[in-house]
Amino acid sequence: MAPKPLFLNRSSGFYFLSWVGNIMAIKGLMQLIKKSYGVSLSALLFGALTVNASPLVLGEPEKEELKLGFIKLTDMAPLAIAYEKGYFEDEGLYVSLEAQANWKVLLDRVIDGELDGAHMLAGQPLGATIGIGTKAPIITAFSMDLNGNAITVSNEVWQQIKPQLPVDENGKVIHPIKAEALKPVLEYYKDTGKPFQMGMVFPVSTHNYELRYWLAAAGINPGFYAPEKGDNSGQREAEILLNVTPPPQMPATMEAGTIQGYSVGEPWNQQAVAKKIGVPIIADNDIWKNNPEKVFGVTESWAKENPNTHIRLVKALIRAAAWLDHNGNENRAKASKILARSEYVGADEKVIANSMTGSFEYEAGDIRPAPDFNVFFRYNATYPYYSDAVWSLTQMRRWGQIPQAKPDSWYIDIAKQVYRPDIYRLAVNALISDGLMKQSDFSDVDNETGFRPPHNHFIDNITYDGRSPNAYLEQFSIGLKGDQQI
Repeated sequence: MAPKPLFLNRSSGFYFLSWVGNIMAIKGLMQLIKKSYGVSLSALLFGALTVNASPLVLGEPEKEELKLGFIKLTDMAPLAIAYEKGYFEDEGLYVSLEAQANWKVLLDRVIDGELDGAHMLAGQPLGATIGIGTKAPIITAFSMDLNGNAITVSNEVWQQIKPQLPVDENGKVIHPIKAEALKPVLEYYKDTGKPFQMGMVFPVSTHNYELRYWLAAAGINPGFYAPEKGDNSGQREAEILLNVTPPPQMPATMEAGTIQGYSVGEPWNQQAVAKKIGVPIIADNDIWKNNPEKVFGVTESWAKENPNTHIRLVKALIRAAAWLDHNGNENRAKASKILARSEYVGADEKVIANSMTGSFEYEAGDIRPAPDFNVFFRYNATYPYYSDAVWSLTQMRRWGQIPQAKPDSWYIDIAKQVYRPDIYRLAVNALISDGLMKQSDFSDVDNETGFRPPHNHFIDNITYDGRSPNAYLEQFSIGLKGDQQI
């Protein structure tokens, strides 16, 4: 009887082998896979949804000495911890971490090859891939964290809005605070002929989209981008002016009166409280519960040239994320001490610990429990969901950065091009095979579809389904939808 044929099928980014007989064909296929993908057949087999007893043989790193970039923010923590705990070295990687001046410089240096990879805004790989700003294919196989941002206003603005806010029986302001509270302030600025300006960190940042979402949910138009008309200010038709400001500069910029508030990650909201120059009024977890924030990004070409190195990087970062969330955040005080060092975030340890250790301070002395203000591992925080990518793309469309209508299939195709759960799963299975983590550590991933279930965990209770981006956009009263253009 002739041997049955051998098939290698690719489905949803995972590789499966089905065969009967013909050992010589199997050996030949193993050599072909090794040559084409840079990883062994057993590594590809471990991309399946379950783990078997076979050992995973991951090849040696193609590149051992790496330079990785980051911005001085608390959520760069997985990089710092992977370095300090020796997780990179466990993978045969010798990493140097380098702070970058701003998000544009960071992205450009990754694209130019000066950095092997970097801590990135969730929207950066997507924006670069579709050509918002510098065009270059960037991918991510690791989500660095959930939540972690807040919106802060100056003391002057706080004093204007505080009297109208509802309070509880103890006289404390009730949170979350909706953007309706800003409307009288905006009227005041309009009547006096002064612009009301707020800072955000980058045009494709979650900070920008969260700030816009919060404002628009209250009926305040944050403005549109009009790239086809040469207008990338994002301020067309705006009732409030949003400007790019690097995170570490935000407190000083607000103190100088250039901006009246900002949307940023930690520790720069808590820094405003410590310096007594402003008050955080809402955390992003109250705008979108457990929203994705940063990712680890590399160029698509770098990933193809260094597949084993890439998987090993993701392995080290997953271990770091798990350490950060271990046993109810028990390691966060140690992490805060590490992050306070000048080579990392370089802020006061107590300021960093305010949000890292399970609480958050709003008005001075108003410290509230916030165990999920920063999430690094639980709730599948490290998994690169397609639906998270689609959400960022919908906001790019909503505010005009994507100027023309796109079909649902376009959103999903771009998400699958940029977000790579297939690589993530290879890293997970290697960790399990190495005995460093257990399958149960990842047991609640949603059937590996890449899509979170539909949910309405937003401040306006609108339901989001990542498989239906255009239907999602139709629900908003402010923002582009359908065939609308600026």
